[in-house]
Amino acid sequence: MKSLLSAVLVLTFFDLRAADDRKHSSCSSPLGDSGPVSETAFSAKSPQFNAEEAYSAHMPEHLRCDACRVIAFQMQEYLTKAESKRSSAKAPSARLSESEYVDTLENSCSQSWENYGVQEVRGVKRFAGPGLKNQETVSVMMTGGPWPARLYKLCHSYLGEFGEEQIYEEYRRRPAALAEFLCFEEQRACTRLSDTQSKSPNKAKALQSEL
Repeated sequence: MKSLLSAVLVLTFFDLRAADDRKHSSCSSPLGDSGPVSETAFSAKSPQFNAEEAYSAHMPEHLRCDACRVIAFQMQEYLTKAESKRSSAKAPSARLSESEYVDTLENSCSQSWENYGVQEVRGVKRFAGPGLKNQETVSVMMTGGPWPARLYKLCHSYLGEFGEEQIYEEYRRRPAALAEFLCFEEQRACTRLSDTQSKSPNKAKALQSEL
């Protein structure tokens, strides 16, 4: 009889604990959803890097499209903020002087890049961070390491290749389409990736599903 009573007390304790857990889960959810949480929601793994991804000083070719889009987004953000400081009711889109846009683009490249990292999406490495669509609801994003230095180097290579004046003129012409100029014109990072995909149709959807 004593053993039976102990078992009942133990089961009651676990029932109360489970009810309490459900209550806290409901309160912490912004939607108030008290339904069961799938274990897969917490299942995520760190991306496994090959030798090039881990040790090369250069941005791996298969990540250059994402990296280019990141850089274009940051250039656009920095230029927009710089112009907004000069804007007024009479001149809502004031043009920056040469020294101002050169300094602004230099600063966009010389930032820490700490908000960006690489995650693995359906077996494919992808960049994640501001300016890119979310690749996965739950995943492990690897920041730091070689990625900030690679973004810094690639960003400055665009300044050297195209020049601050041409980049700024493209921004002034179509601010939201700076990525098209830097990344999607012929023989640019994203068009080269598309060409590679056309040769490997089974990988195309997985690689570019978010572009």
